[in-house]
Amino acid sequence: MTGLSEVDIQRMRDQLFFEGPERGRRLSRYWLLLPLAAVIASAGVVSDSTATVIGAMIVAPLMTPILGIVLAVVLADGANLRRCVLLVVAGAAAVVVIGWLLGLFVPYPMVAATNSQVAARVTPRIVDLVAALATGAVGSVALARSDISDTLPGVAIAISLVPPLAVVGLTLESGAPRQALGAFLLFVTNVAAILASGIVVMAFHRVHRIFGAASSRYGGAIAVIAVLLLVVIVPLRINSEQIDKTTVRQSDVQAVAERWANDAGWSVGGVTATGDQVLIEATGPNPAPSLTLLRRDLNAAGLDGLDVRVNLVPASYQPVPK
Repeated sequence: MTGLSEVDIQRMRDQLFFEGPERGRRLSRYWLLLPLAAVIASAGVVSDSTATVIGAMIVAPLMTPILGIVLAVVLADGANLRRCVLLVVAGAAAVVVIGWLLGLFVPYPMVAATNSQVAARVTPRIVDLVAALATGAVGSVALARSDISDTLPGVAIAISLVPPLAVVGLTLESGAPRQALGAFLLFVTNVAAILASGIVVMAFHRVHRIFGAASSRYGGAIAVIAVLLLVVIVPLRINSEQIDKTTVRQSDVQAVAERWANDAGWSVGGVTATGDQVLIEATGPNPAPSLTLLRRDLNAAGLDGLDVRVNLVPASYQPVPK
């Protein structure tokens, strides 16, 4: 049994497909909102404003054709499937171009080292895929059930589509192709998650049986989505392992460095791990603590062989005249 009727299917078609007498109106709406969302997202990234980026997520209409792909797959509607895929690809390209163009007017590079919005989107992890799967499922359920459709704005905020594409354009213009690739991976991850969870939700509702969708075409599309999901898992897993390793190393070094600095009356201002190197910022009164003792403590903690650099900043404390 299915909880959906032909009326529900028609409602979803009206929401997601660019067809019928309203086709021109829906297309114009899509191509009006998407460039504006791209400008808002790019400006939000440049200004490092989370609120502005969230605003772009709400305005962006990119979720519509992605969910349209899901519905077209389960209904084996080839015409709407091709149309929705084209809209997603063309829309994604347009956002990247707009981000790149806006980057031309920024006098400094938009890279992870200088911008937290960029840094948050260039190293996606497995946890991002898990969150996207859950968010995509919520979006699909909200689409199938009109009584909980008020959750869609929250879905738009939770799943990141336009901001990572804006980051792709900005980082490409800044000469950081590796970071651009990372942001694009986040976008593809989110799209794959929406498609996969959406297919599961629609299958649960047995939508494809209402119109007797062709099983061969249905199965082929499912296979493509499954392959896409598997492809993104590999780099996500690599990123996750690297980030986890770096985080653990940084935490271990910080614990050792703080004990070493406190014993000499100094304090650790920060510990930063980049690749295989760890930088410690320490400040305090002369004399400076012994780096030999720090190396000994690091070795005792199992961190021997790790490339650690220390920036010692002597501080002189003078009394203020009364």
